[in-house]
Amino acid sequence: MTALKALGIWLIILVVAVANGILRESVLMPMLGLTAGLILSGMLLSVLILVITFFTLPWLQANRRSKLAGIGLFWLLLTLVFEFAFGWSQGKPLSVILDAYTFKDGNLWPVVLLVTVTSPYVAARLREICLPEH
Repeated sequence: MTALKALGIWLIILVVAVANGILRESVLMPMLGLTAGLILSGMLLSVLILVITFFTLPWLQANRRSKLAGIGLFWLLLTLVFEFAFGWSQGKPLSVILDAYTFKDGNLWPVVLLVTVTSPYVAARLREICLPEH
């Protein structure tokens, strides 16, 4: 059941990520330029992933570090599979797809992936700090 819930949350993250990409391409980069647009977009997506995780974590009922780590790794795997499949479906060569995994031109995609994999654990810790149990 946890895997299905984690998949549902990841689908929400995916929708938010796609919307962030549309915002980046249509507003941020035209207004701010390539580098600033990529940086702001990466920061925004990282924060949104963490916020989504923070608010949905109780629903997952993940109360062990191993479970939190498993969810993060599951989300990372889903993200990587989606990214590579989407790139290949657009006919992009592997070298172009892998370009996104560098910090070229201010691209923060590697940071977004790090946030994705660590967000369940980080959100759990933040919940302990922000919403302590009495």
